[in-house]
Amino acid sequence: MKVAFIGLGTMGGPMALNVMKAGHDLIIHNRTRHKEELLAAHGAKRAASPGEAALEAEVIITSLSDTPDVEEVVLGNNGIIHGARPGSAVVDMSTISPDATRKMEQVLRAKGIKMIDAPVSGGSEGAQQGTLAIMVGGDPADVERVMPVLQAIGTKITHVGPIGAGQLTKAINQTIISGVYLSIAEGMVLGLKAGLDMDKVVEAIGVGAAGSWVLTYRSKNMIDNNYPLGFRVRLHHKDLGIALETAKKLGVTMLVAALMDQIETGIVARGYGDEDVSAVARSIREQSGID
Repeated sequence: MKVAFIGLGTMGGPMALNVMKAGHDLIIHNRTRHKEELLAAHGAKRAASPGEAALEAEVIITSLSDTPDVEEVVLGNNGIIHGARPGSAVVDMSTISPDATRKMEQVLRAKGIKMIDAPVSGGSEGAQQGTLAIMVGGDPADVERVMPVLQAIGTKITHVGPIGAGQLTKAINQTIISGVYLSIAEGMVLGLKAGLDMDKVVEAIGVGAAGSWVLTYRSKNMIDNNYPLGFRVRLHHKDLGIALETAKKLGVTMLVAALMDQIETGIVARGYGDEDVSAVARSIREQSGID
């Protein structure tokens, strides 16, 4: 298939490369143009704008940071809507507002363009390995049509409901992992203060009920107090804001998410917003007198 991919950051770049490796013809665009160079060297065609990228594409994928970015790329002056052909499908793999997703879908549908929301989970490792979990919202026929492209990006693809349902599912995902990150940070600091060999501790508990992706891939960061980028704190903080806003509208109490929101607010304010989410352990370590 002819696929346009817009947004080539920590997640989008590897995802786009996997789409091309799967045999699809790739057209790319990124606001920071030098990020296009690696994929162009592999044979991807560069486009000067999102609208131009969409001109020849059957499927147009976006992987961007926030709701306003997606709205501009999809509906702005040089946006996808001005280039996409009727019958083509926009697949937004960003994490954004469910309400904004539904509104964009309505505008695109009036032009004969399909839209699917398909946010992902699995971190930069999953993006590189093509093993992401993908939460898909949209019309079943449209989802089935883009499935060959999604299968190049993830290994667990779940159609969770109509348009916007993917974003709501991702909000739930981000809510749950908030508690996981916080509890693992507390556990790691407890062991460090007790003088335990924390690599051995993680090995021992990782195969039991406490085992999780975060424990396996991020506990070492918390132990070493070193947080190389996997998924930025500031982006998770943004995602959590979407979840908390949705919870407020629905009248749902989210105590752990609210606590994580406050901790991340402080982490970002202190200049650590571009570190991995596991950097929330900085707060636990400091309050416990380790650092």
